[in-house]
Parts: sequence; structure tokens; C-alpha cells
Amino acid sequence: MSKSPFAVLVGSESLLGREIRDIVATSEPGFELRLIAAHGEEAGRLTRVGDEPVTVGDLDAGNLSGAGVVFLAGSPASSQKALELAEDEGTAIIDLTHASEERPDARLRAPLVEAPEEEFGEDSRIHVIAHPAAMALALLLRRIHANHPLRRAVVQIFAPASEQGKAGVEELQRQTISLLSFKPLPHDVFDTQLSFNMLARYGEAAPVALEDTELRIERHLATLLDLPGEGQGAPLASLRVIQAPVFHGYTFGIWAEFENSPDLEAVEISLAEGNIEVRGGEFEPPTNVGQAGQGGIAVGAIAPDRNHADALWLWMAADNYRLAAESAVAVARQLL
Repeated sequence: MSKSPFAVLVGSESLLGREIRDIVATSEPGFELRLIAAHGEEAGRLTRVGDEPVTVGDLDAGNLSGAGVVFLAGSPASSQKALELAEDEGTAIIDLTHASEERPDARLRAPLVEAPEEEFGEDSRIHVIAHPAAMALALLLRRIHANHPLRRAVVQIFAPASEQGKAGVEELQRQTISLLSFKPLPHDVFDTQLSFNMLARYGEAAPVALEDTELRIERHLATLLDLPGEGQGAPLASLRVIQAPVFHGYTFGIWAEFENSPDLEAVEISLAEGNIEVRGGEFEPPTNVGQAGQGGIAVGAIAPDRNHADALWLWMAADNYRLAAESAVAVARQLL
């Protein structure tokens, strides 16, 4: 057994799990990461974390014993089982699946927008990683509000198929192939055609409703906007989530109204620091494809509203899995 604290990853083959493995293997400071199979994954298989060979273990009390933190990145069933197994150990949980967010001992976490001096004591054993769309919006709105007070904002959020995990990505891929081959469409995840289509809601038989994602983003955003620090108190944006026929990465169309008529160049300058990349008018606006594998957020196509002197339009892109995984690893480093 390792003498130093180590982390356990439940759901090592999920899209989130693979992202965490990549970040741990390629960034400093590193820590030992042990892999645990989630429901539907194969235990005992040999894989790698970076260049190091690792065997995927079973989800049992023995494999969680002694861990400094446990990442939950697998199925809802595996998250619930891991929570039960870790209860007696008192192990810190970093939950990327939101299975534990309604528990009284859970704390919503988003290192991108937390004040550096904010502390999370021993009463915060469960750390729920905020939805990446909420983190991206909170980072942007707080940064704007700190320098150019906002009156209100309206946001159209374009969600990728990967919001529904590997099953969502695979269904979009199969639907596209089926359409081009004139075959019936699979619809286990979305219960309707997503390929070459935009959806305001899923079909009635979809296991998860698009409205559930919208409500989670709104809840998390409200909490993050109220955290102490720069830009605290930015107004809660009005949100609408649209399912886009893309595999990966969130994009956002944002209308922001200011207390006073904003200077576009001043807004761009105040945004362009830390984890925000600003694409000025001489550059192409950010895209979900271009942002893949990148941390933070990218903002561009900032333009005045021709019909409202106190408002601007902004376009934003973020890699949903990168944001969530980097946040989870940052929390793990704090705890370890």
C-alpha cells in the first residue's frame, strides 16, 4: 500500500474518467491514481495512466480503503454504491456525476470562480463539481460584473451529445450513419432525431429530460454567482438550453445589458486575463471544436446590440469535460 495519500477513480472508462486520467498523468503536481470499474465496466483489465500500467479494480470496500479522495465519474449506480462504501471510511468524495448534490453534507465546488482565501472545512466531506456550463457562465458574468456592472443577461446554451455521456455520443454517431444509409434511427438516449437537428426538448421516453439539465445549470449558476470574491452578486441570467447535433463542447449565445453604455474595447480588455481567452474582431470567434482539450473559456464575436445602446452580444465556447475534470483534480490537490 502507498505510504502517501492516493486518489481512487470510480468510472475510469467514462468520458469524464478518461479526462481525469489524462490530466493527472500530464500535469504537476501529480499524485497516485487508482482505477475502479463502474457499473458496466470490466474489472481486472490492464490499462494505463500516462505511461504507467494500472489494473482496473472492483468497486468494493477494500479498494476504497485508505484513499485520500474518491472521484465519482461513472454511472449513477456506481456513484451511489461508492458513496455507501466510503461512508464508514470518512473518505472525501469528489462527485462529478451530481449523484450526491442534494445531501446536506455536500458542497458545490468550482475552483475557477472560488476566492483564493475561501476554505472548505472538515464538514465538507462531499465536494460536488458544478456543472461545467454553470462554471463557464459564472466565470464570464462575474468577471464582466466586477468591471462593468450588469443589469441582466439572457443566455442560449447549446449542449453537446456528450452531456449524456458515452451513450449520447454513440447514439448521435449511429443516427448520422443510419440517416446517410437510409436505415431506422436508434433513439434510446434522445428518443428523437438529433442528427442534423436542433432540439428544444427530448422525446417523451428519453431517460433524462433536457429540462433537468437546464434546471441543474440554473441552480449551480445561482450558487456560484453568490460566492464571495470578484464579481459577487452578478445578476442571475435567464437561461434556455438547446440540444445541438454536436459531439462535444458547449457554446453560448449571450446578450448582456449593462448599468451604463459599455465600451466594447474596455470590456474585452477586462475579460482577457486568467482563464478567459478573448478573440477580438480580427480573429475568428471561438468554436466548440477549437476549444476541445483546452481549459478555461474562450469568448469572441463581441458586438454592440444595434437596438439597445446599453447591451452587448457575446459568443462563448468551453470544453465541458475539460472544465469538469480540471476542477475535480484541483479540488483533489487541495484535499491531498
